[in-house]
Amino acid sequence: MTAGTVTEFDRALALVDSAPDVALAELGAGWRFGTAMHGGLLLAVAAAAAGRRIRAEGRPGDPLSISAHFLSAAVAGPAELRTEVVRLGRTLSTAAVSLAQRVDGVDVERVRALVTVTDLERLDADVRLQPEPPAMPPPEQCLPCPAFLEDATLWDRVEIRLDPATAGWVRGEPGHRPHHQGWARFTDGRDPDPLALLLICDAMPNTVAALGIPGYVPTLELTAHVRGVPSPGWLRFTQTTRNYSAGMIEEDAEIFDATGRMVLQSRQLARAPRTGPHHSTTRSAR
Repeated sequence: MTAGTVTEFDRALALVDSAPDVALAELGAGWRFGTAMHGGLLLAVAAAAAGRRIRAEGRPGDPLSISAHFLSAAVAGPAELRTEVVRLGRTLSTAAVSLAQRVDGVDVERVRALVTVTDLERLDADVRLQPEPPAMPPPEQCLPCPAFLEDATLWDRVEIRLDPATAGWVRGEPGHRPHHQGWARFTDGRDPDPLALLLICDAMPNTVAALGIPGYVPTLELTAHVRGVPSPGWLRFTQTTRNYSAGMIEEDAEIFDATGRMVLQSRQLARAPRTGPHHSTTRSAR
């Protein structure tokens, strides 16, 4: 991809200021799971709004940490983001972001997030301790995501390749551990960046699919920490659930760049699947 190319993801993050603390976004239908907008895209858009607002104050605006609560299902179309600067610092700043959509003349809040931003390029590059990236076959020997929904348009834009050792369920052979690992990249060749990490950390099939449990898994809350700027190339990920109880699951994800450096950690809380013949093994923002 040539430098300066504006990709579909870049267009999804394009914001237009309508007031000092208000920006407008257009949520494209190409980033859906079913009828709802993908939660990772909403996470990235909220972080983009926070970074844009903080940069207007002359401070760096790369996402370092974001905690988002998904309050209702966003749909394709216009959205309004209201940003409140909580703290301005020399190296770290924090903003609160509310993403809402107009429904029948009423503003309906979809996401509320708290975002801490910094200059990721200026962080100490020394890695004293990190998990080992997952060992697995190269992408061409891994399995593509099944098309659970005809309108799961996100997977037309983000390519996920699952390690066969953790994806027996794809072949009709579910396992006993709610865990996935694999590879991810944009299908149009766009290189990953910090905002892309926020999208991709929520782009995998849900972990309980590995157990052969189908169903809709709506995300309630997601916290992500960006630990560095990813290098170009495929991203490696792991995703694990350790507690499936009280109708809830948590999913812990780690993303490593092409050099093997951990560049993102995340945890989300989601409702456990409500199984049935019309449910799919996907996630969405409620």
